Amino acid sequence: MIRGIGLALVSIALSHATAWAQTSPLATDKDGRIRTQLSARNALTVSAEIAARVASLPLREGEAFRAGQTLVGFDCALYQNQQRKAEAAVEAANAVLQSNQRMAELNSIGRFEVDQSQAKLKEAQAEAASAKLLVGRCAIAAPFAGRVVKRQVAAHQYVSPGNPLLDIVETGQLELQMIVPSKWLSWLKPGSSFSVEVEELGKSYPAKVQRLGAQIDPVSQTLPVYGVMDGSQPGLLPGMSGWAVFPVRK
Repeated sequence: MIRGIGLALVSIALSHATAWAQTSPLATDKDGRIRTQLSARNALTVSAEIAARVASLPLREGEAFRAGQTLVGFDCALYQNQQRKAEAAVEAANAVLQSNQRMAELNSIGRFEVDQSQAKLKEAQAEAASAKLLVGRCAIAAPFAGRVVKRQVAAHQYVSPGNPLLDIVETGQLELQMIVPSKWLSWLKPGSSFSVEVEELGKSYPAKVQRLGAQIDPVSQTLPVYGVMDGSQPGLLPGMSGWAVFPVRK
Protein backbone atom coordinates (compact mmCIF):
# COMPACT_ATOMS: atom_id res chain seq x y z
CA MET A 1 0.00 0.00 0.00
CA ILE A 2 1.37 3.38 -0.99
CA ARG A 3 1.35 5.72 1.99
CA GLY A 4 2.94 8.79 3.42
CA ILE A 5 2.83 11.15 0.49
CA GLY A 6 1.54 14.43 1.82
CA LEU A 7 2.36 15.45 -1.52
CA ALA A 8 2.66 19.11 -2.07
CA LEU A 9 2.00 17.66 -5.48
CA VAL A 10 3.41 20.38 -7.70
CA SER A 11 2.49 18.92 -10.98
CA ILE A 12 1.43 15.98 -12.99
CA ALA A 13 2.38 15.88 -16.63
CA LEU A 14 -0.99 17.24 -17.72
CA SER A 15 -0.61 20.47 -15.80
CA HIS A 16 2.97 20.80 -17.03
CA ALA A 17 1.74 20.45 -20.56
CA THR A 18 -1.10 22.93 -20.15
CA ALA A 19 1.17 25.62 -18.71
CA TRP A 20 3.76 25.05 -21.45
CA ALA A 21 1.10 25.26 -24.13
CA GLN A 22 -0.29 28.51 -22.78
CA THR A 23 3.07 30.27 -22.71
CA SER A 24 4.89 28.87 -25.76
CA PRO A 25 4.61 30.62 -29.14
CA LEU A 26 4.18 28.66 -32.36
CA ALA A 27 7.67 27.57 -33.39
CA THR A 28 8.19 26.18 -36.88
CA ASP A 29 11.04 26.16 -39.36
CA LYS A 30 11.11 26.47 -43.13
CA ASP A 31 10.46 22.75 -43.53
CA GLY A 32 7.24 22.93 -41.54
CA ARG A 33 8.63 21.13 -38.50
CA ILE A 34 7.09 21.96 -35.12
CA ARG A 35 9.12 22.68 -32.00
CA THR A 36 8.43 20.10 -29.27
CA GLN A 37 9.53 19.23 -25.75
CA LEU A 38 9.65 15.93 -23.84
CA SER A 39 8.12 15.66 -20.38
CA ALA A 40 7.42 12.95 -17.82
CA ARG A 41 3.86 11.78 -17.31
CA ASN A 42 4.15 12.59 -13.62
CA ALA A 43 6.55 14.97 -11.90
CA LEU A 44 5.97 15.86 -8.27
CA THR A 45 7.44 16.91 -4.97
CA VAL A 46 7.16 14.44 -2.10
CA SER A 47 6.50 16.18 1.22
CA ALA A 48 6.40 15.15 4.86
CA GLU A 49 3.06 14.55 6.56
CA ILE A 50 4.45 14.24 10.08
CA ALA A 51 6.96 16.02 12.26
CA ALA A 52 9.93 13.71 12.66
CA ARG A 53 13.63 13.17 12.04
CA VAL A 54 14.64 11.69 8.69
CA ALA A 55 16.10 8.29 9.51
CA SER A 56 16.81 7.07 5.98
CA LEU A 57 17.09 8.72 2.60
CA PRO A 58 18.57 5.97 0.45
CA LEU A 59 18.37 7.51 -3.00
CA ARG A 60 20.52 10.29 -4.45
CA GLU A 61 19.91 12.56 -7.44
CA GLY A 62 19.56 10.62 -10.66
CA GLU A 63 19.00 7.23 -9.03
CA ALA A 64 16.06 5.09 -10.12
CA PHE A 65 13.40 3.49 -7.94
CA ARG A 66 10.52 1.08 -8.46
CA ALA A 67 6.88 1.60 -7.55
CA GLY A 68 6.31 0.92 -3.85
CA GLN A 69 9.97 1.30 -2.91
CA THR A 70 10.66 3.33 0.24
CA LEU A 71 11.89 6.80 -0.65
CA VAL A 72 12.09 8.29 2.85
CA GLY A 73 11.98 6.71 6.30
CA PHE A 74 11.40 8.60 9.56
CA ASP A 75 12.38 7.97 13.17
CA CYS A 76 8.94 7.17 14.59
CA ALA A 77 9.69 5.76 18.05
CA LEU A 78 7.41 8.40 19.63
CA TYR A 79 4.51 7.68 17.29
CA GLN A 80 4.92 3.93 17.78
CA ASN A 81 4.78 4.36 21.56
CA GLN A 82 1.65 6.46 21.20
CA GLN A 83 0.10 3.71 19.09
CA ARG A 84 0.87 1.06 21.73
CA LYS A 85 -0.62 3.30 24.42
CA ALA A 86 -3.76 3.85 22.36
CA GLU A 87 -4.15 0.12 21.72
CA ALA A 88 -3.81 -0.56 25.45
CA ALA A 89 -6.53 2.02 26.12
CA VAL A 90 -8.81 0.16 23.72
CA GLU A 91 -8.25 -3.10 25.59
CA ALA A 92 -9.00 -1.41 28.92
CA ALA A 93 -12.16 0.27 27.62
CA ASN A 94 -13.35 -3.00 26.13
CA ALA A 95 -12.82 -4.79 29.45
CA VAL A 96 -14.85 -2.11 31.29
CA LEU A 97 -17.66 -2.44 28.75
CA GLN A 98 -17.83 -6.21 29.11
CA SER A 99 -17.85 -5.92 32.89
CA ASN A 100 -20.65 -3.33 32.82
CA GLN A 101 -22.69 -5.44 30.45
CA ARG A 102 -22.52 -8.40 32.85
CA MET A 103 -23.43 -6.16 35.78
CA ALA A 104 -26.37 -4.75 33.84
CA GLU A 105 -27.66 -8.27 33.23
CA LEU A 106 -27.67 -8.70 37.01
CA ASN A 107 -29.41 -5.33 37.45
CA SER A 108 -26.41 -4.04 39.39
CA ILE A 109 -26.02 -0.93 37.18
CA GLY A 110 -28.28 0.95 34.82
CA ARG A 111 -28.27 1.31 31.06
CA PHE A 112 -26.58 4.71 31.31
CA GLU A 113 -23.35 3.20 32.64
CA VAL A 114 -23.30 0.67 29.81
CA ASP A 115 -23.85 3.36 27.17
CA GLN A 116 -21.12 5.46 28.73
CA SER A 117 -18.61 2.61 28.62
CA GLN A 118 -19.53 1.93 24.97
CA ALA A 119 -18.83 5.57 24.13
CA LYS A 120 -15.46 5.42 25.87
CA LEU A 121 -14.55 2.33 23.88
CA LYS A 122 -15.41 4.08 20.62
CA GLU A 123 -13.33 7.07 21.67
CA ALA A 124 -10.35 4.85 22.47
CA GLN A 125 -10.74 3.03 19.14
CA ALA A 126 -10.75 6.34 17.28
CA GLU A 127 -7.55 7.45 19.03
CA ALA A 128 -5.92 4.12 18.23
CA ALA A 129 -6.89 4.48 14.57
CA SER A 130 -5.35 7.97 14.48
CA ALA A 131 -2.15 6.68 16.08
CA LYS A 132 -1.97 3.84 13.55
CA LEU A 133 -2.43 6.34 10.70
CA LEU A 134 0.51 8.42 11.93
CA VAL A 135 2.73 5.35 12.18
CA GLY A 136 1.71 4.47 8.63
CA ARG A 137 3.19 7.77 7.51
CA CYS A 138 6.59 6.94 8.94
CA ALA A 139 7.73 5.69 5.55
CA ILE A 140 7.05 7.23 2.15
CA ALA A 141 6.63 4.76 -0.69
CA ALA A 142 7.10 5.63 -4.36
CA PRO A 143 3.76 6.06 -6.17
CA PHE A 144 5.34 4.99 -9.46
CA ALA A 145 8.63 3.84 -10.96
CA GLY A 146 10.88 6.81 -11.57
CA ARG A 147 14.04 8.71 -10.74
CA VAL A 148 15.07 11.29 -8.18
CA VAL A 149 15.50 14.78 -9.60
CA LYS A 150 16.54 16.56 -6.42
CA ARG A 151 16.92 15.87 -2.70
CA GLN A 152 15.70 18.79 -0.61
CA VAL A 153 16.60 17.37 2.81
CA ALA A 154 19.40 15.30 4.30
CA ALA A 155 19.40 12.21 6.48
CA HIS A 156 19.02 12.99 10.22
CA GLN A 157 17.39 16.33 9.43
CA TYR A 158 14.22 17.19 11.37
CA VAL A 159 11.23 18.06 9.20
CA SER A 160 7.72 19.37 9.79
CA PRO A 161 4.49 18.55 7.96
CA GLY A 162 4.54 20.09 4.50
CA ASN A 163 8.33 20.27 4.20
CA PRO A 164 9.42 19.21 0.68
CA LEU A 165 11.68 16.18 0.70
CA LEU A 166 12.29 14.93 -2.84
CA ASP A 167 11.51 15.98 -6.40
CA ILE A 168 10.79 12.89 -8.48
CA VAL A 169 9.72 12.12 -12.04
CA GLU A 170 8.12 9.05 -13.52
CA THR A 171 10.16 7.01 -15.98
CA GLY A 172 8.78 5.09 -18.90
CA GLN A 173 6.86 6.46 -21.83
CA LEU A 174 7.49 10.19 -22.24
CA GLU A 175 4.95 12.75 -23.39
CA LEU A 176 5.48 15.40 -26.06
CA GLN A 177 4.12 18.93 -26.02
CA MET A 178 3.80 21.16 -29.06
CA ILE A 179 1.78 24.02 -30.55
CA VAL A 180 0.39 23.52 -34.06
CA PRO A 181 -1.66 25.70 -36.45
CA SER A 182 -5.38 25.24 -35.89
CA LYS A 183 -5.88 24.52 -39.61
CA TRP A 184 -4.07 21.22 -39.02
CA LEU A 185 -7.28 19.96 -37.40
CA SER A 186 -8.47 19.05 -40.89
CA TRP A 187 -6.12 16.08 -40.84
CA LEU A 188 -4.38 15.83 -37.45
CA LYS A 189 -6.11 13.29 -35.20
CA PRO A 190 -5.28 11.23 -32.09
CA GLY A 191 -3.22 8.29 -33.27
CA SER A 192 -1.52 10.22 -36.09
CA SER A 193 2.11 9.13 -36.47
CA PHE A 194 5.10 11.45 -36.68
CA SER A 195 8.78 11.46 -35.81
CA VAL A 196 10.76 13.49 -33.30
CA GLU A 197 14.26 14.78 -33.99
CA VAL A 198 15.83 15.09 -30.54
CA GLU A 199 18.52 17.78 -30.54
CA GLU A 200 20.45 16.54 -27.52
CA LEU A 201 21.02 13.12 -29.08
CA GLY A 202 20.96 13.96 -32.77
CA LYS A 203 18.56 11.07 -33.40
CA SER A 204 15.03 10.63 -34.68
CA TYR A 205 12.38 8.65 -32.80
CA PRO A 206 8.84 7.49 -33.70
CA ALA A 207 5.88 9.03 -31.90
CA LYS A 208 2.14 9.42 -32.19
CA VAL A 209 -0.48 11.99 -31.25
CA GLN A 210 -2.21 11.10 -28.00
CA ARG A 211 -4.69 13.95 -27.56
CA LEU A 212 -5.54 17.42 -28.83
CA GLY A 213 -5.95 20.56 -26.79
CA ALA A 214 -9.41 21.63 -25.67
CA GLN A 215 -9.33 25.19 -27.03
CA ILE A 216 -7.90 27.11 -29.96
CA ASP A 217 -6.07 30.33 -29.18
CA PRO A 218 -8.20 32.99 -30.94
CA VAL A 219 -5.26 35.36 -31.45
CA SER A 220 -2.58 33.02 -32.78
CA GLN A 221 -5.01 30.45 -34.22
CA THR A 222 -2.98 27.64 -32.69
CA LEU A 223 -3.80 24.53 -30.70
CA PRO A 224 -1.78 22.58 -28.11
CA VAL A 225 -1.14 18.98 -29.08
CA TYR A 226 0.17 16.17 -26.88
CA GLY A 227 1.92 13.07 -28.11
CA VAL A 228 3.76 10.05 -26.74
CA MET A 229 6.93 8.31 -27.79
CA ASP A 230 6.39 4.91 -29.40
CA GLY A 231 7.88 2.03 -27.46
CA SER A 232 10.64 2.19 -24.86
CA GLN A 233 13.35 4.77 -25.46
CA PRO A 234 15.75 4.49 -22.47
CA GLY A 235 18.11 7.17 -23.75
CA LEU A 236 15.50 9.92 -23.60
CA LEU A 237 15.05 12.20 -20.60
CA PRO A 238 12.35 14.69 -19.57
CA GLY A 239 13.30 18.21 -20.62
CA MET A 240 14.88 17.22 -23.93
CA SER A 241 13.58 19.11 -26.94
CA GLY A 242 13.63 18.96 -30.69
CA TRP A 243 11.40 19.02 -33.75
CA ALA A 244 8.22 17.11 -34.53
CA VAL A 245 8.13 16.06 -38.19
CA PHE A 246 4.76 15.07 -39.65
CA PRO A 247 4.23 13.26 -42.97
CA VAL A 248 3.96 15.62 -45.94
CA ARG A 249 0.34 16.39 -46.78
CA LYS A 250 -0.54 16.26 -50.46
